[in-house]
Amino acid sequence: MKALGTAVATLAVAFVAVLSLLAMVLIEGAAEADEASDGGGGLQGVPSEVRPWILKADAQCDQPAMAPALLAAQLYHESGWNPNAVSPADAMGIAQFIPGTWATWGRDYDGNGRTSPFDIGDAVMAQGKLMCSLLRQAKNSGYPGDVRALALAGYNAGWGAVERFRGVPPIWFSRAKGQTEGETYKYVRLIMASIPRFEGPGQLEVSGSGRGPDALRRASTRLGTPYSWGGGGPSGPSTGFCDDRNGYLNGRCSASSTVGFDCSSLVQYAYWPSTKLPRVAAAQYGATSHRPVSRNDLKPGDLLFWSKGGASVIYHIAIYAGDGNVLHAPRTGRVVELQPMASAMPAGDYFGATRP
Repeated sequence: MKALGTAVATLAVAFVAVLSLLAMVLIEGAAEADEASDGGGGLQGVPSEVRPWILKADAQCDQPAMAPALLAAQLYHESGWNPNAVSPADAMGIAQFIPGTWATWGRDYDGNGRTSPFDIGDAVMAQGKLMCSLLRQAKNSGYPGDVRALALAGYNAGWGAVERFRGVPPIWFSRAKGQTEGETYKYVRLIMASIPRFEGPGQLEVSGSGRGPDALRRASTRLGTPYSWGGGGPSGPSTGFCDDRNGYLNGRCSASSTVGFDCSSLVQYAYWPSTKLPRVAAAQYGATSHRPVSRNDLKPGDLLFWSKGGASVIYHIAIYAGDGNVLHAPRTGRVVELQPMASAMPAGDYFGATRP
């Protein structure tokens, strides 16, 4: 692709990028999908139908600065994983391409006989190739700063803006008259700050079949999802709420603005719909206590409980993941993670285990 064509294409996509962010509240039908981790790419918190395309786009880029988490963070802020998103500026699909830009970068990457920005494979691969081109330009430019930030700035404002300032445009810069100052500056900072959220451990390998392994396997697709007190349920993560003690982080109510799970909603999600467990940990114990399991007989998928006094005051639940580990949503400020059972919660609070 010649430099001029690339500059025009990136400017068109850049025009859409911030509009997409501003229009997110208008986008309906966001994708409901399992999120997964991948050991090869170090990717987490990504819908399972998007993950393989991100990894493929990364693998086909020859730029060292390209990473799956970079593409994931950008896609998340473009459309919130919604493959059917349409913005007021006629930007379409998960990567929010406008028709003119799609004509340059769009291909039938998924081999289904059509080229569509609403096809996840086509859109993610096109986004990856555009970003790869921008990363190459950023590296060759010699401009100071992180080449990922330079590429993101080029994606948002067009490479011409990066050349003008010999770097990421400053906060006072606006791409056009009448537009908000600092859009590109904030766009870059927002996505760069989000990259670690999508960098994660490898996917938990779960062997066997049956109710327990199947539930553990489903829960493992949510590794890296934020903890949100009162959030989450059978259909997936959601924002939560704060009560007089829970859901706060650094003095403010974090749960009301955090999309995620708490410990018991993660368990409910894992077992649904084959086993429709109640919503809270104490009730989940009550629903499964007729099948207690000793610590010596734990199997993947068993439920573990912690309490300060008895069954009525159980305060935490986790899923046994094998090899002495549990998969759980620990507390506000943390994410769904794999931890040793011995250190997941205070050892003296361990109450017992059940098998749904």
